[in-house]
Amino acid sequence: AFCTSSKQSAPENSGAFVRACLDSLALTYRRTLQGLEDILGRRIDVIHIVGGGCQNELLNQMTADACGRTVVAGPVEATAIGNILVQAMAVGEIRSLSEAREIVCASFPVKAYEPRETKPWDEAYVRFRSLAQNV
Repeated sequence: AFCTSSKQSAPENSGAFVRACLDSLALTYRRTLQGLEDILGRRIDVIHIVGGGCQNELLNQMTADACGRTVVAGPVEATAIGNILVQAMAVGEIRSLSEAREIVCASFPVKAYEPRETKPWDEAYVRFRSLAQNV
């Protein structure tokens, strides 16, 4: 319905539908990133994606390209890891947040995605913003 009302062609198969969803997510990440940077008054150089969603390599690369930033994906079980680390901090086994971060970095794999093709995403973002204003 949105595609029709906004004069866009609707996805014709499941692959095109998934691609439209991923494009929308990557562009929404960019809009959110810009909003955060406006609030903070500074540039955010790295986007961290954690949890189950960090396993989607296509979305991670699309996000890096759409945002023009490095994306660091992982760890997958970030919620459980964070819970354990906070409990360890509460009982004095870990002394600081920086120590907890060091433990995570040394214990769990992460993968970095660097921006590769940003120009098409810049063009798509202009269109996305004009469409999103009407929602």
